[in-house]
Amino acid sequence: MLPAHRQILKLFLDQIDDLEKQIQQIDRQLAEAQQEHVGAIERLCQIPGIDVNAARLIVAEVGARAESFDTAAQLASWAGVCPGREESAGVSCSDASAKGNRHLRRVLNQVAWAALRTKGSYFQLRFERWVVRLGPRKAAWAIAHKVLKLVWKVLKQGVRYQERGTLQQDAKAAKRLRLRYTAALRKLGYTVTLTPATPGPEVPA
Repeated sequence: MLPAHRQILKLFLDQIDDLEKQIQQIDRQLAEAQQEHVGAIERLCQIPGIDVNAARLIVAEVGARAESFDTAAQLASWAGVCPGREESAGVSCSDASAKGNRHLRRVLNQVAWAALRTKGSYFQLRFERWVVRLGPRKAAWAIAHKVLKLVWKVLKQGVRYQERGTLQQDAKAAKRLRLRYTAALRKLGYTVTLTPATPGPEVPA
């Protein structure tokens, strides 16, 4: 490598270092500015696909209590994350000129893809159901809409996210086993009536 090339490379590396320092400084300032909203940010981070940076941006755009939006549908309309709209990498694929909050749509698109890859999550189960009919891109955009509705509920009502995906998987597995064993018994000539078991006494730990 020629000395001139090394000098140019050093200039580029110095610029990258300066940009990284500026980004870190902005992150610190943003964290300080949102210190009073740390509870909302923490609750949002419990939703699959949402990390601290995404939660901070959502709070900055929507507000820590979503006070401007009486319903989740209003928030979805404002953000441009309505059923029938789709977006890939922040670019609208359904309209020539996308409406809504571009910053929020972009982060929701990223959150949706992260959420549907979260093993055993409600969003992964939904995506697997929708992708056959809608295709991956539209199914992911439907996930983004679901995530935003949940964001509204978490912020507006102050609730916490509870994962139901694993419970749904367990319920479906139990249902398959009941059907299988019931069919096997009936095939052998038995009359089968299923009655929920009465829970026994609690055993001290």
